[in-house]
Amino acid sequence: MSAPFYGGIHPYDGKILSRSLPLTTLPAPAHVILPLVQHIGQPCTPCVSVGDTVTVGQPIAESTALGAPVHASVSGTVLAIEDRRHPNGRLVPSIVIGNDRLDTPCDALQGAADPSALSPQQLLDIIRRAGIIGMGGAAFPTETKLRGAVGKADTLIANACECEPYLTADETLLSRRAQEVFGGLQLLQAALVARDAVLAVEDNKPDAIAAVEQTIPAFSPIRLSVLPTRYPQGSEKQLIRAVTGREVSADKLPIDAGCAVVNAATCAAVYDAVYRGKPLTHRIVTVTGDAVKRPQNLRAPIGTPLRDLIDHCGGLTGDVWKVIVGGPMMGMAQKNLDTCIVKNSGAVVCLSRRHDTTRHSTACIRCGRCVRACPMYLQPLYLYRFAKADDRDALARQRLFDCIQCGCCSYVCPAKLPLAEQFALTKQKERAL
Repeated sequence: MSAPFYGGIHPYDGKILSRSLPLTTLPAPAHVILPLVQHIGQPCTPCVSVGDTVTVGQPIAESTALGAPVHASVSGTVLAIEDRRHPNGRLVPSIVIGNDRLDTPCDALQGAADPSALSPQQLLDIIRRAGIIGMGGAAFPTETKLRGAVGKADTLIANACECEPYLTADETLLSRRAQEVFGGLQLLQAALVARDAVLAVEDNKPDAIAAVEQTIPAFSPIRLSVLPTRYPQGSEKQLIRAVTGREVSADKLPIDAGCAVVNAATCAAVYDAVYRGKPLTHRIVTVTGDAVKRPQNLRAPIGTPLRDLIDHCGGLTGDVWKVIVGGPMMGMAQKNLDTCIVKNSGAVVCLSRRHDTTRHSTACIRCGRCVRACPMYLQPLYLYRFAKADDRDALARQRLFDCIQCGCCSYVCPAKLPLAEQFALTKQKERAL
């Protein structure tokens, strides 16, 4: 039984800028930058050295703890192993590969002879070796998430809501590769031994829904759930509520409600890994916004610098306010265009200065709009006051760490206060203490 989740908003979605455009393959850049932290967990350990020759799909960094290995996304030569800027703003150890333009595949890559005969353990091992993570933004290693849910989750949800404004990468994926998305979802259902599998999509994606409806009969009993468009429906707990009617409290995990949620792009990556032996080296990225000349959906090597993506789309206009990796609600603004995309980078959103509303912020008027919009039942106006006052006890009482930083409060605030930004900074400060 489905039910609407509490709170949420209906922002301008901007998807028309890149929707229904052809999927273009980006010419591989002169070099790629592959951070060794593209997941929640510890940095990977390099297994190559400067000067080594590598091939597409070759493992270049391994993970022994919580994490996911990293693979070369181009063939060529390892130019450097050094700290580079991650889209999250931090300097992290990274491997830089110079592209030889040959796209030589790794000889060791080979799909499973009979995917249907694989045990859950074998499927999970393939997923781990392929370096697959949550590609919708969370970046949690998929194998680790699934291993904790085997035999416990009765419902598996493939998240194709893509509720962030401007993004159409998952929509493009469903429109063109629905077969692979469902194939991967079927494999994940088998790995979890889950009774039900559902693909959830919002109703503002008619082309994707049409492609899914044509494909889904071949994958019965997987079902389709078309949801009314509402942000942040793509967030796990809100999606579980919308699809199943089950409530996941702030201190619980999806598995506590008998559910597991994976992104649609993650499903396609699982299909590629199992059937074709391909690790996660490329992804679809939406390059869009009113400050880029020709918005597009691009299939690009992971590690591609933002500059190459944007140049392929005609470059920036002269009135740029922000370049954001991810969506405008939860993405990270970038300091320069030398940063690269990583495994969970679904978009590069380029916005003009007309979107800058924080310059006109005023005092809180206690209208309560942020309270009504918060999907986590928080009171952002008080959180903001206590964050500014550095009142740690009050912040704990107001459940600061329940905030998912969706940005709904900032969006509806008539005073234009940077609420979500302040909460993110305060949480970062609290974690450092």
